[in-house]
Amino acid sequence: MSSETAQILVVDDVLDNLSLLQTFLQAEGYTVEMASDGALAWDKMKAAPPDLVLLDIMMPNMDGYELTRKIRRDDQLRSIPVVLITAHVEACRIKGLAVGATDFIRKPIDFDDLTIRVKAILEHSASVQRSQDFHFTSINPI
Repeated sequence: MSSETAQILVVDDVLDNLSLLQTFLQAEGYTVEMASDGALAWDKMKAAPPDLVLLDIMMPNMDGYELTRKIRRDDQLRSIPVVLITAHVEACRIKGLAVGATDFIRKPIDFDDLTIRVKAILEHSASVQRSQDFHFTSINPI
């Protein structure tokens, strides 16, 4: 998947973090949607599922863990890669993996690391989708 077509939803309750990630990702060629809380992110995902979600863990009301669980239980959204963003240590990573996170980014964000991870995750996701599309079309009789 090329960066020109990838849609990324960034979710964080800190406006400065949203703006920084939006500016960086748009400069990399991605289309960026933003949400300042889990409920707004959920509504945006249901209306137009993104290709990737960058999701802060610590947010009021619906935290990143709860939103990740909700995404993984939804038939329409469960295959979307979710990258949790955290300033915390190992326990957050383990809990995040347990609820279905695809990967993690530590704060403060290393933008070289972010670039590599986002690109790799999007390429893997597109590859899996192409494989599934091929499988379904190749077994259907004509």
